[in-house]
Amino acid sequence: MISHPNGVLPRRLLLTSVCRPLGRRYGDGISVGYELAHEQITRAQGCFSPRSYQVHFSLEYIAHNLEIPTVVLQYPTERELIRELKRGYSHVGVSFLLAVFHRMKRVVELIRKHSPQSKIILGGYGTILPDEELAPYGDYICREEGVGFLRRLMGEPEKAMPYDHPLIVNGLKVFSTSIGDNGMIFAGLGCPNGCDFCCTSHFFKRKHVRLLPEGRDIFKVLRDYRARKPSIKFTVLDEDFLLNKRRSTEFLDCVRQAKADYPMFVFSSVKALSQYSLTELLEMGISGVWMGYEGRRSNFAKQQGRPIDELIADLRAHGIIVLASMIVGFDYQTPQIIQEELDQLLALEPTLAQFLIYGPVPGTPFYERITAQGRLRKKFVKDRDAFFRRCTGFYNVVDHPTMTAPQVQAIQRDCFRQDFHRLGPSIVRAIETWRLGYHRLKDSSNARLREVAERYRRDILESFPALGPAVWMGPTRVARQRARELLSAIRREFGPIPMPQRVRGWLAVPMAAWTTLTLGLGLFQHPSMVRTEYRL
Repeated sequence: MISHPNGVLPRRLLLTSVCRPLGRRYGDGISVGYELAHEQITRAQGCFSPRSYQVHFSLEYIAHNLEIPTVVLQYPTERELIRELKRGYSHVGVSFLLAVFHRMKRVVELIRKHSPQSKIILGGYGTILPDEELAPYGDYICREEGVGFLRRLMGEPEKAMPYDHPLIVNGLKVFSTSIGDNGMIFAGLGCPNGCDFCCTSHFFKRKHVRLLPEGRDIFKVLRDYRARKPSIKFTVLDEDFLLNKRRSTEFLDCVRQAKADYPMFVFSSVKALSQYSLTELLEMGISGVWMGYEGRRSNFAKQQGRPIDELIADLRAHGIIVLASMIVGFDYQTPQIIQEELDQLLALEPTLAQFLIYGPVPGTPFYERITAQGRLRKKFVKDRDAFFRRCTGFYNVVDHPTMTAPQVQAIQRDCFRQDFHRLGPSIVRAIETWRLGYHRLKDSSNARLREVAERYRRDILESFPALGPAVWMGPTRVARQRARELLSAIRREFGPIPMPQRVRGWLAVPMAAWTTLTLGLGLFQHPSMVRTEYRL
């Protein structure tokens, strides 16, 4: 351990995630891991699943906007965390979700053993739990936007939003090969829609905290990223990005004036999307949308607007990727109703689909209703730790009116299976969507839309190598034939494939086989720790 004068720790801050390794074989719940898409969306797609390690972006964002010397650890092992603690920190912040509550407790145990003078700060959506459950583990609990909270705690002057935006790049791979980078845009926190199951909405009391308050603030961050990396695309982190029409319209004006194309994957809703024409969405740069399909009779406020079938079909026809999230386990659902809703969703051919079990997270109205009705399964009433481990969207913890817990979980697994087997790999569906958009827009009288069509053409050619594995290794005969027909159509419509793509196409099948092998054997599935220093 590094010694310090008079045994007083230097005024420094350590921010850390929980420790790796993570996963079911290490005692975690289903879907707990390092990747969003592979764990929660394309989990049935094997080697075809896009892979991307999701670090705790919030820790980097917060550290960037403080004045105190700070170190951020992403996924340390216990040994790596202990080594860092011995450097001496006056404060240690731990970010966690409910599903890793047990891991947070272990991190706190290590802090108290190896750096007993450090003050412990708990943060993240796991802090939606009440004080009586969290107080034993932390000296301070952050249940708000983190920069403002920590600046006050550290005695630093308050800053007005927008804060200084760090440039954080997140890579994406398919078949163990990079397919590009995304610049992460931190546009907002919370959501006013207030769906009864949504932890993120009720954590912020149904308020929308605009980290980037104005459209010009968003545009400036995109421009800063592009100055560093001209080809970069973007993911916007904001629960319902397009809901605030004034901000979005100002952003659209900035993009039009700059005559720029900034393709962005965003989180949005039927209610928000219905405020705009497809031309406005395309000119804004919306290239992909994660939206709640939920259930046909769920009647959430965010589903008001255009008929969802019409909206999804229109987005797809214009080349916009749709990730539709469906819920399994509503009270009105039976196995037959779930199958009907699934059939209706798959008929729309979304590029990606997520299927989560209707789960009661503490702090949400659904949790209050379920506990008031005595419908939380008895084993989880008695064992809170077991309950927290199952707050992942992949366990049925509620007594359902017509289905058993194993039945609900089996139906969820079958939804993922049917999505993959009936529609094929999502990467193939993405190419199909871009092709639809290309033909729709390539002869448009709007120059901006012709630019979007050209981007679709480039994306199709860049992704062309993925079709070989889909032809030979697709999950069903129908899926393989679909890929084969798409491959032929691209060759016919776009002419000779450039040599770099042809070479990657030849390598794609063995790389897909390699990815299948590593997945099956559990090799190379854990990231190395990322350590970042700020102001040291």
